[in-house]
Amino acid sequence: MKENPEISSLRKEYKLRELSEKNVDENPFEQFDIWFKEMLDSKIPEPTAMILATATKEGKPSARTLLLKAYNKDGFTFYTNYESRKGKEIEENNSGALLFFWPELERQIRIEGTIKKLSQSTSNDYFKTRPYKSRIGAWASKQSSVIPDRAEIIKKFFKYLLKFHSRNIPLPDFWGGYILIPDLFEFWQGRASRLHDRVSYRKETGKWIIERLSP
Repeated sequence: MKENPEISSLRKEYKLRELSEKNVDENPFEQFDIWFKEMLDSKIPEPTAMILATATKEGKPSARTLLLKAYNKDGFTFYTNYESRKGKEIEENNSGALLFFWPELERQIRIEGTIKKLSQSTSNDYFKTRPYKSRIGAWASKQSSVIPDRAEIIKKFFKYLLKFHSRNIPLPDFWGGYILIPDLFEFWQGRASRLHDRVSYRKETGKWIIERLSP
């Protein structure tokens, strides 16, 4: 592979906004809500995209992009196949982290915490709202498993399409939701000269401690 020396010279000067530990909301969920709504107003594509990081019981990490499906004062919700790599890692090690990166606003949010399964009834309620073919896809894909080619997954898709034709599609027992319950938030606002604003919230004896971090 040919070296590309130009990569090291790529630069972006951040100067849109600022972030102060004196002006943020005392509740990190409320601060997330403020930023999330500003992000939605900006019409950023794929507004619910986030990085989920998990790890094995030995601590070997992995990360992937998926979609946030809900958030409230309890945590952040996503859905997946329980038998996928992330599902298996969550079973072994329920510590996880989320990353939201919104370059158009020169912002990112890091969230760390504990991941728990949602109830089957909650997962079923959400599953019913998914588009018809997305529900078929959940049945057809043994997520993260090796397949010989694309024709294999297409074949399985049509198999379940025929099986559930004109019927309600049930929730697969291997598919459902998780919630990440935070114990740490970090809000990052890009600033000039790489002197970025970083404000963290860490939970201590049931209270959120707000601190400014060095960039």
